[in-house]
Amino acid sequence: MTNTEFNYQLLSLESKLSGFARSLTKNNDDAKDLVQETMYKAISYREQFAENTNLKAWAYTIMKNTFINNYRRNARRNATFEKNTIEGSIYKNIDNFNPMPDSAYAANEINEVIKSLDDESKIPFQMHIEGYKYEEIAQKLNIKLGTVKSRIFLTRKKLMDALKDYN
Repeated sequence: MTNTEFNYQLLSLESKLSGFARSLTKNNDDAKDLVQETMYKAISYREQFAENTNLKAWAYTIMKNTFINNYRRNARRNATFEKNTIEGSIYKNIDNFNPMPDSAYAANEINEVIKSLDDESKIPFQMHIEGYKYEEIAQKLNIKLGTVKSRIFLTRKKLMDALKDYN
């Protein structure tokens, strides 16, 4: 197969690779990056592609391995995450909030209720509010995904019960 034929066949797989990338990353921007990296690697390692084999399967394997390697690399990078870092940033969003006087009172009440929670509930909830995904919270706190979801759900219920006047 010539380079031109290889490139043409690889480009014809782009939409299928995009769908697979979205299923892996659950994020359009990350999926686009993964497709681009997969195409780059496929073209770079074209010599390793065996003639008369399935190009689609080969490209999917490259994508899957790239995704796994990136995930592991990010996991190792985040493994040094300290509990102190979590606690130090817990009130970052609330403390930097400059509301109107009446909503400042409400924010202070909400802040007090959040501070009164036990760390087991407070830390995952605050991380979720700060934008961490459930999987990231589970990984950083070294707890199961279902436990994270349960704690965040139960913390929301506690807050809603404690702050009935603001619902």
